[in-house]
Amino acid sequence: MITDETTSRYAQAGDLRLHYNEVGSGGTPVVCLHDGAPAASAWGNFGQNVGPLAQQFRVLLVDMPQFGKSEKIIIQTGRSTYISRVLCALMDTLDIRKLHLIGFSLGGQVAIKFAIDFPERVDKLLVIGSTPVPFSLFCPVPLEGPKITRQYYGGEGPTAPKMRQILETMVYDPSVIADEMVQARYLASIDPEVVRVMTAPISVREDLSDQLDRVQARSLLVWGTDDRFGALDVGLLMLRKFQDAQMHLFSRCGHWAQLERADEFNRLALDFLAN
Repeated sequence: MITDETTSRYAQAGDLRLHYNEVGSGGTPVVCLHDGAPAASAWGNFGQNVGPLAQQFRVLLVDMPQFGKSEKIIIQTGRSTYISRVLCALMDTLDIRKLHLIGFSLGGQVAIKFAIDFPERVDKLLVIGSTPVPFSLFCPVPLEGPKITRQYYGGEGPTAPKMRQILETMVYDPSVIADEMVQARYLASIDPEVVRVMTAPISVREDLSDQLDRVQARSLLVWGTDDRFGALDVGLLMLRKFQDAQMHLFSRCGHWAQLERADEFNRLALDFLAN
């Protein structure tokens, strides 16, 4: 069986030790990057997608610095720029010269910045509900999801109900959020090292609006029409700015499209990446 434990790997990315899961062996490698909510991880974000994707591709689910089982560091500069450079170092270590990138939320911001800074290394780019700009014409900023997430470590501190609130805000149908998922994310979020980096001063929020037209990779933007973390008009802005982009909307779907619409998302992603 494909599990987190059986596919777990570690590698050096410059000075950092990163964790990733690796499944499959065919085609251009597909690297998946997760969201930035407390206790997020690549396996937690893409566990329902890795099996189908690995039938055709070598898939790497990468825990970004500060998250999952990767090294917990405090990032004081622009986070997307920093992590994209770390990702480039990881790809050098693994001898991966060209890749497909799938980025969800914060992972999408990093994937976009990677495609901007290292265009020769990205074949295709798939972005899910990501907002690489700090504004929206449709919604007040911050949106409901980021606002709730920022309150997680405040007040009485982390609790399982507060974690459930974050996860349910990420979806349209809260029934997809299992108790086991909530408990696992909550327990991970109270690890002292996680608390240390998550309560440190927030790293610089980057505005990539003046760089979006530099994304050359063929791109697919995936959005839920009920996304409470990423404003739909930001997706439309990227659709207009990217050099070669298309967009797919799921109705009655929130931020976490690859979970809520897993089967449809997997078919969509495979068709896009394979053709």
